[in-house]
Amino acid sequence: MLTPEVPMSHSVAGEPPSAGRRATPLTTAVYSAAEWDLLTGLPGRVIVAATAPGPGRPRRGVAEGLAGLEAVAAGRSFDSDLVRAVVTAIYARHDGQPVPAADGTDLVDLLAACRAVVRLLDRRADPADSAAYRQWVQSVAARVCRAVPPGVFRPTGEPLSPADRRFLDRIGDALGLR
Repeated sequence: MLTPEVPMSHSVAGEPPSAGRRATPLTTAVYSAAEWDLLTGLPGRVIVAATAPGPGRPRRGVAEGLAGLEAVAAGRSFDSDLVRAVVTAIYARHDGQPVPAADGTDLVDLLAACRAVVRLLDRRADPADSAAYRQWVQSVAARVCRAVPPGVFRPTGEPLSPADRRFLDRIGDALGLR
């Protein structure tokens, strides 16, 4: 069964998109809807997993989740068409709509999704866009793990806990950054 492709942002003749239709960046034209959902969903899954408790890792709260959202938004300034398009799609997807409650993201499933994204990007993305996307997703996890909740004093430069370091290392490995 063929998967529908994400529409291109221009017509075949090169005219602007028809009125009332949101233009999709050219970057997205090479991804199927399922592939685009994987790319746009991974940063949120990383935030959920990074804020979830795990062996040696406490449950994190609102401050840490907000740090992850700020890291997602920081993708707007990346020098990568793919990262900027993903951020735009994430924010467009939820404009005016409630964000669905995230079920806990199992770390094994998250790591599998990271590896699937790497395979997808190897097949379809420019190498620079692939590297930028993977580094951006890793930075989302790192910002959550490094966030300091209100009322907690942690000296600047204090190292991450061994459990957080392992978590980030596993994400980095799955994203092909190690």
